[in-house]
Amino acid sequence: MRFNDKVVVITGGAGGVGQSLVRLFAREGARLMIADMNESGCRDAAEEARRLGAEVDFLAGNLREKAYCEAVIDRTVERFGGVDILLNNAGVIPRGTIEETSDEMWFTAMEVNLNAVFFLCRAAIPHMKQRGGGAIVNTSSVWGTCPGPAHVAYCTSKGAVAALTGNLGRDCAPLGIRVNAVCPHEINTSMLRSGFERRGLDPDKAVEELNKSVPLGHIAEPEEIADVIAFLASDQARYIAGACLDVTGAKPVSG
Repeated sequence: MRFNDKVVVITGGAGGVGQSLVRLFAREGARLMIADMNESGCRDAAEEARRLGAEVDFLAGNLREKAYCEAVIDRTVERFGGVDILLNNAGVIPRGTIEETSDEMWFTAMEVNLNAVFFLCRAAIPHMKQRGGGAIVNTSSVWGTCPGPAHVAYCTSKGAVAALTGNLGRDCAPLGIRVNAVCPHEINTSMLRSGFERRGLDPDKAVEELNKSVPLGHIAEPEEIADVIAFLASDQARYIAGACLDVTGAKPVSG
């Protein structure tokens, strides 16, 4: 029970990796706050966590709004008395070159992928200081640290998350707060599959083709990313701070 009685905030908790995180942390004794814009998905995730024996609450809303980001932390502190672990897992993937990227695509990427991470960290860190430490795991992307083609808004926002992680990792380490990030490649989630559908592709066949491009044999399943996030949040990673960890199955970014 690596997270027994730890208070854990999970954004994007109704999505693919988010659901895996909820299950994992519930099984390992955490007290959970789930955040997602999908209210019914939050409710379903919370019910599953309760069946696994966890104390859990949720707050649905839009991470593009600063007030909602701050409300998630306020609600967590009111319900559980503090915050120990923050998992900034939520994200969006706008696709397109700069000429294909609208203002809305650009601002959505920045507001969800970057600004929300900033607002949540800023709200949570004072409470972690009061508890003598904590852990934050952000979700960047290997496409942020090594940008791929035709995803200008996504790559820029995720690259900024990597930079933010390095900065916070340095600034917060003396406070006993470890800040790290995972940098995945493709993950077999509904977000990925819906992107294939929008392009008129069969998701199963598209994933099968992607699997062939990974030296380890397949793109990541949500549980495989959740396991790495949990490791970075745990005391097993107690000497890791300010790191951005590639989780790619050895697949490079290609153009």
